[in-house]
Amino acid sequence: MKRILVTGGAGFIGSHLCRKLLHGGDEVLCLDNYFTGNRGNIAQLLTNPGFEVVRHDITFPLYVEVDEIYNLACPASPIHYQHDPVQTTKTSVIGAINMLGLAKRLRARILQSSTSEVYGDPDIHPQREDYRGLVNINGPRACYDEGKRCAETLFYDYQRQHGLQVRVARIFNTYGPHMHPQDGRVVSNFIVQALRNEPITIYGNGSQTRSFCYVDDLVEGLVRLMNVDGEVRGPVNLGNPNEISILQLAEMVIALTGSHSEIVQRPLPQDDPRQRCPDIERANELIHWQPRVALKDGLERTIAYFDNLLAKPEAPVRLIERRAIA
Repeated sequence: MKRILVTGGAGFIGSHLCRKLLHGGDEVLCLDNYFTGNRGNIAQLLTNPGFEVVRHDITFPLYVEVDEIYNLACPASPIHYQHDPVQTTKTSVIGAINMLGLAKRLRARILQSSTSEVYGDPDIHPQREDYRGLVNINGPRACYDEGKRCAETLFYDYQRQHGLQVRVARIFNTYGPHMHPQDGRVVSNFIVQALRNEPITIYGNGSQTRSFCYVDDLVEGLVRLMNVDGEVRGPVNLGNPNEISILQLAEMVIALTGSHSEIVQRPLPQDDPRQRCPDIERANELIHWQPRVALKDGLERTIAYFDNLLAKPEAPVRLIERRAIA
């Protein structure tokens, strides 16, 4: 049995990770400041004697005793990370320094949840780990993109300078239950709009592509990467290599929900990537991982989650206006 720290553990991906680790017999210390995390995501885990929750912001030092650290703490949707871009950068950079310092003191293995956003608006396709990216450091997404890039640099330097066992996962578009209904992400936006028979908003003509990975597949990849033997040099892409256009996704969601929503177009936001698709050859070779949940199956599960969520009396009457950015 290991004692494992999960920062951002009440968030979308973090809550699924906590559940998987507990089911594997480990003790889990869940850390979250609840900026985007939700207590409801971890409510069913509170009765597990191996589960502990601490409210904490990782931009401040933390003193605990653990065997492994998954660093997932950072707002990951544009509407959230652009709300306070300075704090977003602090969370990525200062948070990484604090978690790496903790791992160094404990000699604990640590995994960083990086992102496909480090590739920016890529000019190669699909994106391999050795591609250095095309990021606008003065754009509205830079607080997240550059914050995550700097965090990766810190992880590699701690590995070289201090011999720390680090893992860096570059996570591509992930979806599933526990997504926030107001996070501005394309899957949650489309599903909520479709369930309410509201117009489905796409940006540009919808020809931009994304590759969507169901959360259970992603979490399996994170755990495999953490537990792979030996030293791991450099990042590992985790995502689904099957591409779909945003317009095709909107049409699929309408069909699966039986919605009467119409598709409407809005101007394309600044720095919105034209293509986003991972090359997962390294994940295949290193951890024998590839996604298994088909998009249709994953969307059906996610639609059922949101249908139940919106049926609750406390569900908001109307969501705020937001941009659907993948």
